[in-house]
Amino acid sequence: MAQQNGATPSAATPEAAPLENGEATNGAAFSGEARRVDVAIIGGGLVGASLGVALAGVVDTHGLSVAVIEAAALGKHGSPESWQPSFDARASAIATGSAAHFETLGVWSDMEREASPISLIHVSERGRLGATRLRAEELSVPALGYVIPNAWMGLVLHRHLADLPLEWHCPASVEQIVPIAGGHRLTLSSGEVLEAGLTVLADGGRSGLKEALGITSEATPYDQVALIANIAVSRPHRGVAYERFTAEGPMALLPLPGQAMELVWTHPAGTEQRRLELSDKAFLDELQSSFGDRAGGFLKVGSRHAYPLSLVQAHETVRPGLAVLGNAAHALHPVAGQGFNLALRSVMDLVEAIENGLDAGEVPGSPATMHDFETRRDRDRRNVIRFSDGLIRLFGIDQPWLSHARAAGLIGLNLAGPLRRALARRAMGSER
Repeated sequence: MAQQNGATPSAATPEAAPLENGEATNGAAFSGEARRVDVAIIGGGLVGASLGVALAGVVDTHGLSVAVIEAAALGKHGSPESWQPSFDARASAIATGSAAHFETLGVWSDMEREASPISLIHVSERGRLGATRLRAEELSVPALGYVIPNAWMGLVLHRHLADLPLEWHCPASVEQIVPIAGGHRLTLSSGEVLEAGLTVLADGGRSGLKEALGITSEATPYDQVALIANIAVSRPHRGVAYERFTAEGPMALLPLPGQAMELVWTHPAGTEQRRLELSDKAFLDELQSSFGDRAGGFLKVGSRHAYPLSLVQAHETVRPGLAVLGNAAHALHPVAGQGFNLALRSVMDLVEAIENGLDAGEVPGSPATMHDFETRRDRDRRNVIRFSDGLIRLFGIDQPWLSHARAAGLIGLNLAGPLRRALARRAMGSER
């Protein structure tokens, strides 16, 4: 247990892990009394699961006790050998920097099995000459990034978590969170009560816990909706990812295994419904007309989903005893592909701050540890938000003179090697 005087935490509580049927065991039977844990992770999705895996070394070295609380039943994991990806499976683009982090965590060899490498990023604007091409070979790297099905990433992370001495509460939600001396008291839907030295909100911001703690967010609507679907194409994509800016809004096509690509098609808010209701053929015809034939012919579309887009930033991401990660801290436009990569870097920085604090005699969640974490994160977060938001807004201004300037910029960027390589390093997550 974490000691409030700065002593090293004692051994972790008894192991609890996800079961194959999707339920979970808890570290101890509910006794009606609060139990102390060093770190409580609220949310077992990709960000929370990544943090759980990243804490493995700290658990082993310092005997840290870690609880993971996830509201949704995880479902049966199954074995990697039985993996059957769905054509409609959602996927995420991860940067090479994120792949390196997963390598450090010991999960990349498994994740890579279903990863589609991005060898080239093609950036263009509809109706204008000029394009920028960012190539992996220019930076002497095997790929600029990878596209991985979210379900596969979750399977890999949760199977690794199952081998760690972490305490699982799933399905369970936090019904009340109250600041106390040295951390927070969490009352779970099961009736259990935990007292955590460090509580990490990685629940996507949907639980209302941020608001319960008085943490507000600034939301700047883009007045856009992202329409997302998987598309079968007529020829091999060869690892090319496309970003195309149109009068309606930006669109991206990301390479998936086989001859398939994930589409992110931005629409002005209120106009997406018509395309959601189109027949598959009519939808593909309109997509072909808008995107062109750079990726070949569009042959099949999977299920279509639409999400409103806003730039969301929490006004606070750290307090003593509290860290806010992932979409709970910031939600970005998906076309720039920076959201999960930013969150994963936050995970790694938090773990490093915790390790450094423990080595200095601090406990997780101490003011010094949280200040160290925020110092690490502030510049990266601001730079990524400025880059992503600026890109979307620049191409969203419909002025003829600016369109010509953007076209000239794309041509110039394609000719200027150092500038193009700098943009590629940003996209890869290797430059903060």
